[in-house]
Amino acid sequence: MTSQTTIDKTGPGDGPSTPSGPAPASGLRGHPWVTLITVAVGVMMVALDGTIVAIANPAIGKDLGASWSELQWITNAYFLALAVSLITAGKLGDRFGHRQTFLIGVAGFAASSGAIGLSDSIAAVIVFRVFQGLFGALLMPAALGLLRATFPAEKLNMAIGIWGMVIGASTAGGPILGGVLVEHVNWQSVFFINVPVGVLAVVLGVLILLDHRAENAPRSFDVVGIVLLSASMFCLVWALIKAPEWGWGSGQTWLFIAVSVVGFAAFSFWETRVREPLIPLAMFRSVPLSAGVVLMVLMAIAFMGGLFFVTFYLQNVHGMSPIDAGLHLLPLTAMMIVASPLAGAMITKVGPRVPLAGGMVFTAVAMYGMSTLEKDTGSVAMSVWFALLGLGLAPVMVGATEVIVGNAPMELSGVAGGLQQAAMQIGGSLGTAVLGAVMASKVDSDLAGNWTDAGLPALTPEQEELTAQAVQQGIAPVPEGTPEQIAAKITDVAHDTFISGMSLASLVAAGVAAVAVLVAFLTKRGENAEAGAGVGHI
Repeated sequence: MTSQTTIDKTGPGDGPSTPSGPAPASGLRGHPWVTLITVAVGVMMVALDGTIVAIANPAIGKDLGASWSELQWITNAYFLALAVSLITAGKLGDRFGHRQTFLIGVAGFAASSGAIGLSDSIAAVIVFRVFQGLFGALLMPAALGLLRATFPAEKLNMAIGIWGMVIGASTAGGPILGGVLVEHVNWQSVFFINVPVGVLAVVLGVLILLDHRAENAPRSFDVVGIVLLSASMFCLVWALIKAPEWGWGSGQTWLFIAVSVVGFAAFSFWETRVREPLIPLAMFRSVPLSAGVVLMVLMAIAFMGGLFFVTFYLQNVHGMSPIDAGLHLLPLTAMMIVASPLAGAMITKVGPRVPLAGGMVFTAVAMYGMSTLEKDTGSVAMSVWFALLGLGLAPVMVGATEVIVGNAPMELSGVAGGLQQAAMQIGGSLGTAVLGAVMASKVDSDLAGNWTDAGLPALTPEQEELTAQAVQQGIAPVPEGTPEQIAAKITDVAHDTFISGMSLASLVAAGVAAVAVLVAFLTKRGENAEAGAGVGHI
């Protein structure tokens, strides 16, 4: 059975891409800007949860007696479930309506958060983190689908700019809020806080959101496609998560990568044979859409991978508390808050190419600046690079999202939203894994020489391995009772070696950002952005 899917390029009211559904009611119901506030409340929970939990992990481990690997799974289980489910969840929104999907996602996410707070075992925490990821996957593409259907083209970039601002501020603000809650309340409060936020989002959603569906929305499910894509995504993300533990030369790592490649190939073949495919491959005939997906992956590699080491640098090298470390990242957060709506307005005026390319130039320069950080670098110098990074990320978060969603037909806006989020999750996992491997390699190559040059006693192979693992996190492995002079030398070696690894990883991130500059020039304004225009009040 050959594919009958086509990519419609019609404008508003010209054909099947026109959204159908109830006419906008009077008052606030269906109002675009109030719709934006409503979806932002829900999206804020998911973005916040991506980083707030890291601060709570030590307290969770102590309270529940969890091992280091179990604590890692608190984060990995969430991101794995989220990444695997996003595109399928977007399809569910296209099929049943983004309003319903959003409300189910918000309610399920809040309920899962409450269940984690009530859990008395690490196994229960991990299981409910999986549910958080699944419900978060329902929520995120639905939010973009609602914005796409509600805002006309001339206002959509501004709306996406504010949406991106909420995600950026929530992601960067997670460590600060998490530090306050863990320090002054308990680790459970990190999860309980989602319950009232979720209730508020559900109430607003019921009262405000309108259901928007394209007339030619999918009527069936590509079950085989869902299974193939989910399995392929799982194998890929699993390999990236486990690569630091297994090693990049391990047969296990490459087995999962090979299975994922075969799975993606089988999925691509199947999508050409089914009547209503999960992802119509004709979408990728749009060069701007494909470039937007690649750009989102590259941005996430540079940003999430590079920023991963900054938290270790601030806390373990500079000795800051989690709250202080979060506060030092405020220039990044503040610049994203200020620049995201401005980027949306600029993209509306001049199109996405120049803002996207400029944003990646700023990102590349910022990552290069981070490669120059030393153990005694002051707060002002750090703030300059963090602020420049926020200035670079803002137009990319906004512009790449608009390019992906705006170049997809209206009836596939949920799939496009899931594709955008999946690209960011895969990029983040890839960045953390690859740049982590760069860091580990540099530490392994420099540690022994630095140790010897400092006149410290030689390490056994086992001691060297344990020391390297500590140094990769910026920790100085000083045994208890070590004389002060020796302890100072060990600390200097550990911090110098960590910084050399972080510098190389930051340079690689800068190189990735530089490649993304070229990709940005392949993008252009969404050809289908007009499809959802004019529903509601502006």
